[in-house]
Amino acid sequence: MEWETPFLNPVASQTRDIHRALIILNQPFSLHLLETLWAASTWRCCADGGGNRLYDLVGDAQTEDKQHLRNLYFPDLIKGDLDSLRQDVREYYSSKGVPVLHDTDQDSTDFMKCVKALEDKEATEGHKYELLILGGLSGRLDQTVHTLAYLHKLRRTRTRVYTVTDDNIAWVLDEGQHRIRIDHEILGPTCGLLPVGVESTTLSTCGLRWNLDERESSFDGLVSTSNHLLPEEPFVTIKTSRPIWWCAELRKKD
Repeated sequence: MEWETPFLNPVASQTRDIHRALIILNQPFSLHLLETLWAASTWRCCADGGGNRLYDLVGDAQTEDKQHLRNLYFPDLIKGDLDSLRQDVREYYSSKGVPVLHDTDQDSTDFMKCVKALEDKEATEGHKYELLILGGLSGRLDQTVHTLAYLHKLRRTRTRVYTVTDDNIAWVLDEGQHRIRIDHEILGPTCGLLPVGVESTTLSTCGLRWNLDERESSFDGLVSTSNHLLPEEPFVTIKTSRPIWWCAELRKKD
């Protein structure tokens, strides 16, 4: 399977006609990352307190032509059990016509509720979206584990789901062979192959500083963390016998 991350490049993301959804979780993120992923998406949803994060981040700032930044970032939906969404934020977005949906199901997280909303949208429109998750790999450990577990399950029904923070991008590689195009201006230098959710896997790689050749990887044995992308290699190839998590560091912006 072929992989690339043009949505991390503000220029490249504007040149492709791809249906892409963005779910904003209740974790900190930078304005630069928000602007980049927002521009690359055609449908945006805040998971409960993710609405607070969006509202507070854009604040009362203005663009160069004096537009209020907040007026440029209206999500298509806010959904969750609404135990985190502040009343002032709810009232503001409701006044701007943003649907705020209260889902009381306690067997699903706010993240899962937003994915269900996307699935309903896809059923109506008749096509699938790539899915970007803003957040999910920082903050509370239990929430991070939920992200790892949920995306592990989602691989069965969704082809491309990425989770992005200001430090990393990560996604699940299902069993088989994968080729990942590397934009070295955005990704690196470190990366990892993590056997999360499986007892063990057998890995072979090409394009890394420390490649693996039919090596078993497990939490009881070898885990390839702090590996490095090679600047001269435009692709990384990975063959895995079981699903794994692939992660890469995002380069810091000046």
